[in-house]
Amino acid sequence: MGNTVSCCVSPGGSPKLPRQTDRLEDYQINTDLSDDTGPYLQHISDRELPDDLALESNPSDHARASTIFLSKSQTDVRDRRKSNHINHVSEYNVSPGPLSKKYSSCSTIFIDDSTVSQPNLKSTIKCVTLAIYYHIKNRDSDRSLDIFDEKMHPLSREQVPDDYCRTDPEHKLIYRFVRTLFSAAQLTAECAIVTLVYLERLLTYAELDICPSNWKRIVLGAILLASKVWDDQAVWNVDYCQILKDITVEDMNEMERHFLELLQFNINVPASVYAKYYFDLRSLADDNNLSFPLEPLSNERAQKLEAISRLCEDKYKDLSRAAMRRSFSADNLVGIRRSNAVLS
Repeated sequence: MGNTVSCCVSPGGSPKLPRQTDRLEDYQINTDLSDDTGPYLQHISDRELPDDLALESNPSDHARASTIFLSKSQTDVRDRRKSNHINHVSEYNVSPGPLSKKYSSCSTIFIDDSTVSQPNLKSTIKCVTLAIYYHIKNRDSDRSLDIFDEKMHPLSREQVPDDYCRTDPEHKLIYRFVRTLFSAAQLTAECAIVTLVYLERLLTYAELDICPSNWKRIVLGAILLASKVWDDQAVWNVDYCQILKDITVEDMNEMERHFLELLQFNINVPASVYAKYYFDLRSLADDNNLSFPLEPLSNERAQKLEAISRLCEDKYKDLSRAAMRRSFSADNLVGIRRSNAVLS
């Protein structure tokens, strides 16, 4: 390792290595499969989707693709801004009321307790349920499957109304349903974000629509899967039967199996995708006046933030030094010598 034969001479000219052309010819001959050798094994690069198609169809897999819920909410946001502008112009001569939003000043800095690594639980659930609400309200059609139909698989013994598939649920109803599950199962805010990722991945992969007839079971299946993937001590299916008294374990198991099959067992959530969903949820909150709780920055909080900043800076310096040492090792192997410059 590091000698002139392996580093400085091409592999084709090395006396210790066989000629690559002969091996390539043998490989080409051996890879020509006949009908007797069995089915042809397709290369993984041939099975992957093109970048443009993958970015357009699978936003829950790629960080550069726009989230579905944010695009579905833009229509309502534009209408709300237009109405607010009209009301502002009509009430131009009226004295403004007290400010509902807190702003930082030279003496006071307001900061919320929600970060991408530790989101605020209550605010995150509000944003996730609002995203689900826009999915239902601005859906394209009513494509669904029987396993998610609440009429065929009810979550309670109460009679499902006949017009259950025509009445869109309000945001408060969706929030109350998700909040009850998260509170009873003691789930984290990160689990809520992963739930939304799985929900949009299901709608994309299976070409479904979340609608009044299936939103409860789809959300329940996404929460069930997200809690098992994210939390170290996952909630069992039988535990959800204690929360939802009238559902059976067999029904939960069947729904989980169908959910995984529709996801093609792709439960991976890259860090970049998770961060994209977090910041898009914050944008959704700003567009809908769902402000995160702000508190004045205290001396104790400022010291903690400064300590975390110094810790991250020290880690970055250590990684930079390690990278520089690795880059210098190549010079040592080659044996480059530096000589003093001669000035004439």
